[in-house]
Amino acid sequence: MHLKKPPEKPQSGDQHPPSPPRRRGPRGDLPLWSGGGIRTSAATADPGSIDNIQPATRWRRVSGIVALALATLLIVGCGVLAESDVAPIASTDAAAVKEATAGAAAAGNDAWLAELQVFRAEREHALRSPEGWMALVGLHWLEAGAHSLGSDSGNAVRLAVGPARLGAFELLPEAMALRLILADGVRVRRDGAEVTQGEILIHADKSEAPTRIDFDGGSLGLIERGGRYALRVRSPQAPSLLAFKGLNWFAPDPGFVTEARFEPHPPGQTIPIVNVLGQIESTPNPGRLVFELDGTTHTLEALGDPEDSLFLIFADRSNRRESYGAGRFLYTGKVVEGRVRLDFNRAINPPCAYTDYSTCPLPPPENRLRATITAGEARYGHTVDVPAS
Repeated sequence: MHLKKPPEKPQSGDQHPPSPPRRRGPRGDLPLWSGGGIRTSAATADPGSIDNIQPATRWRRVSGIVALALATLLIVGCGVLAESDVAPIASTDAAAVKEATAGAAAAGNDAWLAELQVFRAEREHALRSPEGWMALVGLHWLEAGAHSLGSDSGNAVRLAVGPARLGAFELLPEAMALRLILADGVRVRRDGAEVTQGEILIHADKSEAPTRIDFDGGSLGLIERGGRYALRVRSPQAPSLLAFKGLNWFAPDPGFVTEARFEPHPPGQTIPIVNVLGQIESTPNPGRLVFELDGTTHTLEALGDPEDSLFLIFADRSNRRESYGAGRFLYTGKVVEGRVRLDFNRAINPPCAYTDYSTCPLPPPENRLRATITAGEARYGHTVDVPAS
């Protein structure tokens, strides 16, 4: 067998000579290189093998083998690895990063869900409270002059609960208050302190220190709306409170969590807010919020204080069928560096969704969103199986 002709030099434009074809030896553990007369099995020796070559030629062959081995060791020692050697490592790193990212996202989502559940529980607890909206049993609008007050039918203002004759009262609009003169033998608590006789001054809810009067069977307070005054009465035995079966919520959806940009209005700007009684009240309007939902830009005019919490009254396309028809409320955190988080999963129904004895504000025209917000509190009494009509 004659030695094969060495490969020709690469043609112009080639960067490297072609690599010799590679095949495995009979034992499958060491390579055989064709074209060089180098073999790893004596069983395959032939007249052209290294054992049958003249000494000078054998020396050149051995030198070539040694050089090739040294080059191979040098390449490996310098860290030159085949793509197949590094690909699994890169793949493993990518998988680890992906897994870590998914883990962090899951942890963040779990924390968000936990906080949302706490919020929902606190919301329901507040409505179940004897001081909550469900406990209302009366809303009595008052006129000027002296009037009698109590649960007996003979009173000018008849209460649903309490003593038959609580006393007589007179409005003091200039003081945003009401003067109550207790009937004989009546015992009440004014802001927790017992009073058994004499005159009590009851301040309205918009004064610096609103007054609460507790008596057997219930409590009352004075509210002011658009220059008019009314007594709001509560009882722990209110029919709406006793019949309360819990709230309905849309499924938690992170897609309704977004960040809004706060655009401040000039100091002192107000916005007219209409309530369910048709009264209009100019309300401080510190700015508006600009945000995106599902790729669409929306705006909401904000009430409240940017340094504490913004109050949003909004309507959307879910109203009437899936959520309360007159809109919903949403409270935010403090505005920080012109940004604030909006989580519509915390949207709540106004009090008038649960009682006839409230004076809910309605969304201004600017706050009617062209979006369907299926997040937060759903319509009271609405279920997925039986849609509200």
